[in-house]
Amino acid sequence: MKRILLTAAVAVGLLSALSSAAFAAPLKLGVSAGPYGEILEFTATLAAKEGIEAKVIEFTDWNMPNAALQAGDIDANNFQHQPFLDNQIKQRGYDIVPVAKSIVVPMGVYAKKAKALTDLPAGATVSLPNDPTNGARALFLLAKAGLIGLKDGAGLNTTIADVTHNPKNIKFVELDAAQLPRSLDDVDASVITLNYAVLAKLDPKAALVLEDDQSRWNLVWAVRKDRIEDPTIKRFIALYRSPEVRQFISTRFNGTIIPTW
Repeated sequence: MKRILLTAAVAVGLLSALSSAAFAAPLKLGVSAGPYGEILEFTATLAAKEGIEAKVIEFTDWNMPNAALQAGDIDANNFQHQPFLDNQIKQRGYDIVPVAKSIVVPMGVYAKKAKALTDLPAGATVSLPNDPTNGARALFLLAKAGLIGLKDGAGLNTTIADVTHNPKNIKFVELDAAQLPRSLDDVDASVITLNYAVLAKLDPKAALVLEDDQSRWNLVWAVRKDRIEDPTIKRFIALYRSPEVRQFISTRFNGTIIPTW
């Protein structure tokens, strides 16, 4: 009788475990639309082989993935670089922390007519992101390319007001990042992040200048502080930072997206 009861108890326990596994909520992962999501979707296929279900949720507004993470609507996100996250935490008081590096998604300068930065005419108009961190990033890229100069000590909060050398007398137009590709019909050049460039069918290899693997604006995985040790999230990120995903990135994006591992 004891053996029967023990067997029944074990069976109930197994059924309970299987039931919990079967009905476990999938990981909800926030990402901005474009190539970032493709990489997460590929990682999700690897995770599925280990019994981890993941749902990739794409956002078109850069402010939404952190708001959703803070509210508990998603479990982690992978769309932003550290300066952007720092700025959002400062402005909105989010209880969010970075837990791992992911990729460098190069920002580039694109143009419809110019084939090189030297082709830009005097008084050229250049559009760039209007959010503080990506605006600074765009200015640093233009400075590195020798198109402008920035004041000594310019940091991650650099703005157009910090431009000290502008030999072509460039006029800057600040726009929402998602609108930058459309602005190419109206400006001489635009500084665009890769995800929006790809969505607009722009060829990164045709950019007049592109960030390299030394960029300080690598993306990060972010979670709420209370989820730092979540084993499922940690395992998914480990799979993301695997040789298989690195190979996928290399093959799919042909060197235009740079892994940090």
